[in-house]
Amino acid sequence: MYQPWNKFLADIAEDERLCSWLNVLPNDLTKFLASDEGKQFRKYQKLFIRLKDLKTSAFNLNQDYVSFGEEGTITEGQAKMLMNTFKELMPWRKGPYDLYGVKAESEWLSFKKWARLIENIDPLQDKSVLDVGCGNGYHMWRMLGLGAKRVTGIDPCALFLAQFELFKEILNCDIKDKINLLPLGIEALPPLEAFDTVFSMGVLYHRRSPVDHLYQLQSQLVKGGQLVLETLVIDGDENTVLIPSDRYAKMPNVWYIPSVKALEKLLHRTGFTDIKLINATMTTTSEQRPTELMVTESLKDFLDPTDPTKTIEGYQAPTRAVFTARRRS
Repeated sequence: MYQPWNKFLADIAEDERLCSWLNVLPNDLTKFLASDEGKQFRKYQKLFIRLKDLKTSAFNLNQDYVSFGEEGTITEGQAKMLMNTFKELMPWRKGPYDLYGVKAESEWLSFKKWARLIENIDPLQDKSVLDVGCGNGYHMWRMLGLGAKRVTGIDPCALFLAQFELFKEILNCDIKDKINLLPLGIEALPPLEAFDTVFSMGVLYHRRSPVDHLYQLQSQLVKGGQLVLETLVIDGDENTVLIPSDRYAKMPNVWYIPSVKALEKLLHRTGFTDIKLINATMTTTSEQRPTELMVTESLKDFLDPTDPTKTIEGYQAPTRAVFTARRRS
């Protein structure tokens, strides 16, 4: 059976920053493969047999639709097969992607978030990068496109891993060895202190303990390394935090939505320096919407139909802020 991490494990054995991870990582990956999520991933892997005649070294990671393969170089039948494969891997939350001209239209137009932060973070050229809660890896490909030396993502969802591996599977060039998605939560990572830049985007508000999450992120950074943190925020002063009584925008797993000032205070309290707010933007249906590959409810269903500035529960509508901060040297 196809094992996507063999090369990664061999590579980090030669990396003085990451080699200590080998004390626990192989066992964690074995546990995943034996879990229900791992068994589901193995089912998805069978779809990759269809791709054996579609290997390519053509890609473009620096455009809105991350693309693999050249449009017009496959048959109509192959194009239909690719769209059917996309549909078997629904829902597509992050993207969009383009595979030989066949579009995977995702719920989120993730390039809009990328555009809001990319000019205001440290250059990624030759950097080792960790993306926590990376979903199917859209932003990881964009990080690699900016010249990162190695991009590692973690997310425990089998579907997201399969969507990521679908694109990696067709690449027959060495660049694919620089990017890996591991089916883990951040709590599985030892304090590696190994990454120049750590991204946590759309994760903090799902964590029951935001303080622990910030400490976990910090423990992955080298001294002086940069955190890029994107999360939901609300209006208010440094003492304002929303803890929903039940659901927020129909999501049951939202625990903590601070104001900008409250989050800056928490970042400082947990040992970060050089804290900067890059951007704060209310999410709109031009960025998050249903598509052919994501047919369930989306943002328009989560908002008050008479007042789009409020969620259906009456809270402030989703506003997402991006911060940068550094681990103290």
